[in-house]
Amino acid sequence: MNLDNKTAIYLTSKESKARIKEIPESELLHDSHIKSRSIKVDKNLTRQSILGFGGAFTEASASIYDQLDTDKKSEIIQAYFGDSGNQYNMGRTHINSCDFSLGNYALCEQEDRKLTGFSIERDKKMLIPFIKEALNMASSPILLMASPWSPPPWMKTNNQMNHGGKLKEKFQDTWAEYYCKYIEFYERDGVPIWGISVQNEPEAVQTWDSCIYTGEEERDFIKNFLGPALKRNKYLDKKLVIWDHNRDVMVERSRAVLSDPDAAQYVWGTGFHWYNGDHFDEVQKVHNEFPDKELIFTEGCQEGGPHIGSWDLGERYATSIINDLNRYTVGWIDWNLLLDERGGPNHVGNYCSAPIIVNTKTQELLYQSSYFYLGHFSRFFGRGDKIVECKNTTSQLLSLSGINKNGNLTTTIMNKEEDSIAFLYDNGSKKKSYSIPPRSIITIINE
Repeated sequence: MNLDNKTAIYLTSKESKARIKEIPESELLHDSHIKSRSIKVDKNLTRQSILGFGGAFTEASASIYDQLDTDKKSEIIQAYFGDSGNQYNMGRTHINSCDFSLGNYALCEQEDRKLTGFSIERDKKMLIPFIKEALNMASSPILLMASPWSPPPWMKTNNQMNHGGKLKEKFQDTWAEYYCKYIEFYERDGVPIWGISVQNEPEAVQTWDSCIYTGEEERDFIKNFLGPALKRNKYLDKKLVIWDHNRDVMVERSRAVLSDPDAAQYVWGTGFHWYNGDHFDEVQKVHNEFPDKELIFTEGCQEGGPHIGSWDLGERYATSIINDLNRYTVGWIDWNLLLDERGGPNHVGNYCSAPIIVNTKTQELLYQSSYFYLGHFSRFFGRGDKIVECKNTTSQLLSLSGINKNGNLTTTIMNKEEDSIAFLYDNGSKKKSYSIPPRSIITIINE
């Protein structure tokens, strides 16, 4: 790190080959003060503490990883979790199957109220080994959350995992115990579970694994069944996340659950996705109404194929991260860690993008712009850092600032425009004029 002037700058830029590359400050210094465009950081106005950043361990990703040579496996784990990579310290995985599984499956396939047939043997083939490789490499402990896409078919009103349906009332107690069995079995196998969400996307009837809850149904399931089951099994230390769906109606869902003290006592926070528009103000509204509960981004990806080589991918990620964290979000978890050249495998053809695409024919690893843009946050904003006030007077740039326990300031700034943009950077002790290249993102670290 270049500390001649106690400032280090890292750049990722579309027009150059810079990818989270440390550059001399002189490359960005601008000779005039642009007071009309300024980014002013106030390290004394602190907000939430950061938990971290990460991605999802799915059976699809694990199946790709499982096929790779040892050196490629090592490269992937280092790229995401190692000190020289993106230093991910959060993750998400699925309870039972999801669309990014190789097919529908449940951990207890037959009707069994006592769950005596519960087994994680399928997960132990590829998924759990993939998670364990990451756990072993991670530079800080990985906080892993688990989400169900659907209960087993025998628990549901439509008798299948796909196409929505609801949890049958007579199996609410059994389903609540299912989460606890999952935690017990995973932790016995050496995979610690940090938290769970009640249901992935509870308002979406999908062609894949899905299950529907209204806000009132989620509330009542938590307070009457899931919360008591976690308490009974001594898992109240696990973080319980509600909603786990899009931002647009997260306020309504949070109100439905968190306005009831009997349900809210079990809930750690609200999880959300990005698939139905930005709606960043809704994130702030949830914080304003329930400031004692946390906010966490639990899933996002570019749908409709792998989007290989797209620069828009990275910009979409950074736009979300900056806006979400400026509105009190504490953690940000991407969707699949790995996908193949089609954007799969996916058992219903719902192909998507991922930060690392693997050409399964050649084993070539394709690092997408989303990998590098995410890295500008995951590498430089550590667990326990606090987000600080960052007043940005220009709509042409997006910015996020944080401070660590040593008082070091980190500011990440993105330019999505086609032209360079000059601005005044003021961190309270120093004012400098910089010019950020077009379609670029920079991270400034002041020690």
